[in-house]
Amino acid sequence: MFILFYIVLAGLLLAGLAALFVRMDPRRLAVVLRYSIPSLLTLLGVVFILLGRTGMSLGLFGLAAALFGRARARSRGTRSARQTSRVRTAALEMELDLDSGDMNGLVLAGQFEGEELNALSETDLMSLHSELRGDPESVQVLEAYLDRRTPSWRDSFETDTDDGLGAAPASGSMTEEEAYEILGLAAGASEAEIREAHRRLMKRVHPDTGGSVFLAARINEAKDVLLRRH
Repeated sequence: MFILFYIVLAGLLLAGLAALFVRMDPRRLAVVLRYSIPSLLTLLGVVFILLGRTGMSLGLFGLAAALFGRARARSRGTRSARQTSRVRTAALEMELDLDSGDMNGLVLAGQFEGEELNALSETDLMSLHSELRGDPESVQVLEAYLDRRTPSWRDSFETDTDDGLGAAPASGSMTEEEAYEILGLAAGASEAEIREAHRRLMKRVHPDTGGSVFLAARINEAKDVLLRRH
């Protein structure tokens, strides 16, 4: 009777997991499977011990330990892989870390060429802003960075309203390569991966959450460019 209880319990757990897996996001499902399979093998090992089949249970425990170790190693590798979104203009290349939301950029032209934005002082950034006034797209990218680094920067710096974040982004055609960089994806990504990357990025930069109108527009454009090929 005691053994039958464990067998029924294992069956109920399997049925519950199967129902959960059907509703789960594919990426999250892959992570759960990496840990649930060794857990189920361990449970089966316990059942076999109760049935008096110690040899088989030891084999199951060994396999479960190996799978669990592989799952942990893969999870560490996934966390260490840094996912980023990149937006490039004539004067700036901006990078957004998808995990932390941190932004940094590289100046591509002008007196600060080759400098990272994080290394520039606020005075230098104001000088760069003035220097880029003839390049509205670069100004919008720089202002998106300033809004994250120093939200109050506008209080002490007069900006031309025509150059602000409310301005429409440039309407130049975006290439697929640029779209992949903006969404932080590798070439050939699936439609599901494109939509997921777009969703994650919009949570970071949507104007309703204090983000950037310009970056949100570029992210939307990148999604449209890539979905047109599917």
